Amino acid sequence: MKQSKCKICRRSGEKLFLKGERCLSAKCAMIKRPFPPGQKAKKRRSSTTEYGREVKEKQKLKKWYNVPETQFKKYVYEVMENKSSEVDIVSQLIAKLESRLDNIVFRLGWAKSRAQSRLLVTHGHFLVNGRKVDIPSYRISVGDVISIREGSKETEILKIIPEMMKKYQVPQWLTYDPLKIEGKLSRIPTSEDVQLPSEVSTIFEHYSR
Repeated sequence: MKQSKCKICRRSGEKLFLKGERCLSAKCAMIKRPFPPGQKAKKRRSSTTEYGREVKEKQKLKKWYNVPETQFKKYVYEVMENKSSEVDIVSQLIAKLESRLDNIVFRLGWAKSRAQSRLLVTHGHFLVNGRKVDIPSYRISVGDVISIREGSKETEILKIIPEMMKKYQVPQWLTYDPLKIEGKLSRIPTSEDVQLPSEVSTIFEHYSR
């Protein structure tokens, strides 16, 4: 049974910003009911096992990036199998997650949540280097240019992007051209660039069992 996005945050114990702007308002469930679903407003007893803690951290990061278990596990195993002495494994995992097309669209400020950006990508609204890509997990490389397909520019949710971008600060690893309404991946972000909601090292411990 699929959980509501608000219940996912309440179960994790912190905001994962899965519902975009609503998470920043007083309507946020974490403000109204900052305790797990099914429990009354009281402090939860700390009885989580190490394994349980690892699972919780994994779930938080997976939900944060809106990535299915199969793909998330694949990313983790790829990093564990191809360890680099130059880049720590946490940054390598972040690189894989952050370079997804659906995440780039979200980071550019073109969608209010990663769930929305995934849907927009699936509907084929974006181009990568001039070619339509409708695969959310498509990996963007440094220098790739992301733009809105000509036939999608008048779509209700996308035509307001130029106005929205006047108030939005694009992350340092991305660049945005307001005249062309194009975004570009300037560099791969590291663990220092991204403030994650979970302790990533425990995730590798979980998959190493």
